[in-house]
Amino acid sequence: MRRRTLLALPALGLVPSALLSACSEEFSVSDAASGPTAAPEGAELIAYGGDPSQVVELHRPDGDSRGVVVVIHGGFWKSAYDLTLGQPLARSLAAEGWTAWNIEYRRVGNGGGTPQTFDDVAAAIDALADVEGLDTLTVVALGHSAGGHLAVWAAGREAPRVAVTHAISQAGVLDLVMSERMGLGGGAAAALLGHEPGPDDAPWDPQQQVPLDVPVWCVHGIDDAIVPLGQSEGYVVDARAAGAQAEIVRVEGDHFVVIDPESQAWTATLAILDSIA
Repeated sequence: MRRRTLLALPALGLVPSALLSACSEEFSVSDAASGPTAAPEGAELIAYGGDPSQVVELHRPDGDSRGVVVVIHGGFWKSAYDLTLGQPLARSLAAEGWTAWNIEYRRVGNGGGTPQTFDDVAAAIDALADVEGLDTLTVVALGHSAGGHLAVWAAGREAPRVAVTHAISQAGVLDLVMSERMGLGGGAAAALLGHEPGPDDAPWDPQQQVPLDVPVWCVHGIDDAIVPLGQSEGYVVDARAAGAQAEIVRVEGDHFVVIDPESQAWTATLAILDSIA
């Protein structure tokens, strides 16, 4: 498999050795909330709304497309983190023959929250229908951390304009109630919802939405100290018990190994995509 892209986050000023701090409470990015003003080389920037964060980077493969992968970045739904986190994956996916749709959305701190963040993710995916010459028969939602939560949530939308056919959660926050009880992201789930998560939040919580009709893979590092492996394991156990198609893929490494295009964790993710198309 071709993996041409080194993990690099120049817009965030990060190098691989600094990845662990990227989701810490101390780390911030002062200009992330303003949204990108230009696409990276080889991509196209497309607006799906009027807010600066309502944009998508379209990365096309050189030849025929195997399908679309919607890349949803993480960062505990906070405006300090942006779609540059997904750019290395988008480039790798395009090199592998996929059309990559690297989305931005309003986050907590720049107009996001519930329902705005969810509305944006839905609108960004539905905007695929307006891209000329794009086949949306296969649409895979791929998200890391909070993006994993949004990817699985998007797979369960009712009557979407563009349906998600498969979901891959990379160290996803899939149980909002348990996330808050464990204090993940310093109360990030409560900040997203505007209150402590509970049974009334089933429309936003993947753990409370099982079973889905869409197959879900949960790729998770066994040494993840930011989003514990149990977030994925618990989801898969309950989803399978309810009759859904769900699989846990345990990989060596921490919270960020799954978004390193040079890692074995990313190779495992590409293998999942190979099984799809």
